[in-house]
Amino acid sequence: KIETTKIDTDKLNISSEVEHEEGYTNIALFGLDSRENSLGKGNRSDTIMIASLNNETKEVKLVSIYRDTLLQLDDGSYNKANSAYSFYGPEGAISMINKNLDMNIEKYVTVNFNALVDVIDAVGGLDIEMTEEEVVHMNNYCVETSEVTGKSYTKIEPEVAGTYHLNGVQAVSYSRIRYTAGGDFERTSRQRLVIEKLVEKAKSADLGTINKVIDAVFPEISTSFSSTEIIGLAADVFNYELGENSGFPFTPETPESIPGYSGSYVVAAGLADNVRQAHEFLFGDEDYEPTEVVQGISDELSEMTGIY
Repeated sequence: KIETTKIDTDKLNISSEVEHEEGYTNIALFGLDSRENSLGKGNRSDTIMIASLNNETKEVKLVSIYRDTLLQLDDGSYNKANSAYSFYGPEGAISMINKNLDMNIEKYVTVNFNALVDVIDAVGGLDIEMTEEEVVHMNNYCVETSEVTGKSYTKIEPEVAGTYHLNGVQAVSYSRIRYTAGGDFERTSRQRLVIEKLVEKAKSADLGTINKVIDAVFPEISTSFSSTEIIGLAADVFNYELGENSGFPFTPETPESIPGYSGSYVVAAGLADNVRQAHEFLFGDEDYEPTEVVQGISDELSEMTGIY
């Protein structure tokens, strides 16, 4: 049922200099702003995450890459992180992560609005605490999310702060909010919270619910995992626990302008140092030294933006 895509690992920019500790499985997660159920090239990946599975401790850590982060693409140009998927598809998006963060990712999973709505509905919805401002924005986003997915929702009224039981349309709309203080930084935090809540519900679900999830959601997923690999992961899935999560870059700057670029961008205050922090966060490597490639990109970004 899953759309399985074979990707050329030679095109993923995995540096021979990058040596992670053994025992980790790293996966790129992409959420597309797709209106036509398309999961390939031509869609911007407004959600970009690295899921790192520690196969020994069974801990999973998540790192969101802010979609507006200025990074180097395959062709050597600089653009927003979410443009890599649109220009070059999943191969180019994985390559962008590997190149700029010294990662060794070969596997990915891509979903769109429909998949997330369906899986949340299949597990019976999520309980999420919201501020009054978040309730207002969520209600507004629900209109479009409902139109895109063809799924219904009930508007929350009165629009006051509280803990609410959200269905798929509402929870996806909550995770799309970016017009509050913190902008996209807070939005990625909401996205990770939704995943956290979703994992909690899925782990306590019965077999009938899991089968419902598989029937509804698997046809809406694109991945480079083979069926055999998926079965292998599934055998152990309930032993894994979600651990810490964070956003990248760890020290983001949002300059008013960048020479030669228009629009809003996120810039790492020292990309190389942020990559060090990422490897310490994900793999506990306190002495990680970025590759020459990352150091070169870091120097170019600093020269372009004046941010060090």
